[in-house]
Amino acid sequence: MLARVWSGAIVGIDAVKVGVEVDISGGLPGIVVLGLPDAAVQESKERVKATLKNSGFAFPMRKIVINLTPADLRKEGPCFDLPISVGVLAASEQVSTELLENYLFLGEVSLDGSLRPVAGVLPIAAAANKMGITGLVVPADNAQEAALVKGLNVYAFKNLADVADFLNNPGRYQPVQLDDKVETRHGASLQADLKDVKAQAHARRALEIAAAGGHNLIFVGPPGSGKTMLARRLPGILPPLSFPEALEVTRIHSVAGLLKNRGSLVRDRPFRSPHHSASGPSLVGGGTFPRPGEISLSHLGVLFLDELTEFKRDVLEFLRQPLEDGFVTISRTKQSVMFPAQFTLVASTNPCPCGYYGDTIQQCTCSPRQREQYWAKLSGPLMDRIDLQVAVNRLKPEEITQQPTGESSATVRERVQQARDRASVRFNHEPNLRCNAQMQSRHLQKWCKLDEASRNLLESAIKKLGLSARASDRILKVARTIADLAGDENLQVHHLAEAIQYRTIDRMQ
Repeated sequence: MLARVWSGAIVGIDAVKVGVEVDISGGLPGIVVLGLPDAAVQESKERVKATLKNSGFAFPMRKIVINLTPADLRKEGPCFDLPISVGVLAASEQVSTELLENYLFLGEVSLDGSLRPVAGVLPIAAAANKMGITGLVVPADNAQEAALVKGLNVYAFKNLADVADFLNNPGRYQPVQLDDKVETRHGASLQADLKDVKAQAHARRALEIAAAGGHNLIFVGPPGSGKTMLARRLPGILPPLSFPEALEVTRIHSVAGLLKNRGSLVRDRPFRSPHHSASGPSLVGGGTFPRPGEISLSHLGVLFLDELTEFKRDVLEFLRQPLEDGFVTISRTKQSVMFPAQFTLVASTNPCPCGYYGDTIQQCTCSPRQREQYWAKLSGPLMDRIDLQVAVNRLKPEEITQQPTGESSATVRERVQQARDRASVRFNHEPNLRCNAQMQSRHLQKWCKLDEASRNLLESAIKKLGLSARASDRILKVARTIADLAGDENLQVHHLAEAIQYRTIDRMQ
């Protein structure tokens, strides 16, 4: 007998419907899997055989041919265990086939018949809803993740026997209901608080501007000046993710298999901090079957590169296109996928190999040639894309011993939210813009108009600092954010002057 069950496969962060056709016919007993299966899918033959026997079902001792369609799409992962098991049961007439046409099945099976969670359930559920699939059957641990897709009946089970009983007696079961707390739960209160930072008013101000406009930021200073401490407090002053934004982030983390310990919905803005030994593919994504890298896992959040100059130069150059476009395209011989990458880059570095160039307390021991080689890893085009470049000095002894007196993250976050709200009103007819850092030239001409004094100031800065056209545009974007924080509709000279001061270490040597 022939039976067909629907499942899904991940392509980038999207999904396609996969048909699992099972044919049981005469011939020597055995199982053949067709349709470009990877090793995990090939191994499912033995898992399914043991699972059916241990769950109390009869395994057909006949020739079984399993075809995964479309045949030219590579199938990978253990998510096909459950649809193959259901297909074998349906083809051997042990379960009803009435629901199979309108339901999609996902899940890994254990040898005792229990169902294990799999990655990528959310994008597959979203795709299934668009394809006209009315129901989704998943392991119990994937229930809340799948239920995020509205308009889809999700049924979750702990073992294969319950799935079979559902197919034979669907009226006994009710679809999973989304936990109401999922849409509002977030952990902003658990973030490191900005009030713990002593002094460093200039750096704190830069953090606030970066959060309000989504601007890239680099801290340069000697060891122990608080660069890492400051950077790790940026997520705490960012506004919380909206529900649609949380779904975007959750889809990426679902594909990467990072939801098992995070619940069904990622409510906090991501903060990723890869080690400086990270490779290019680990940063931008890749692999034989492309998977998201650190920059995509930082989507709508923060990518923190500590000790920036310790990263390999070719790895850092991978950042240039995503920083400009907000996405990264991974091309392979047989497929090309696009991952979103709208992140805020925050970096920190020492000013020289010994770390003390320009320090007022300890003398630098590096030669000019050593400093030049040290900074050569940061190309001009990359530094152009970093809006805020801030020198951080070591604290004075009296500042170290004093109690922190700065504002809390909650207070700063309120101002950041107000600035973003002003930008949202301005972007009312620009649905692709989320923050000032994403503005293009036509937006700058419309919302960053300069008077005569401001234009003269900018021209003077371009000439003295040797700024590129891209760097000058970044200054205008930062000035626009500073005006939003001040509640001003138009750019003024002092907004532009403050923005210019953040471009003074483009090529520090």
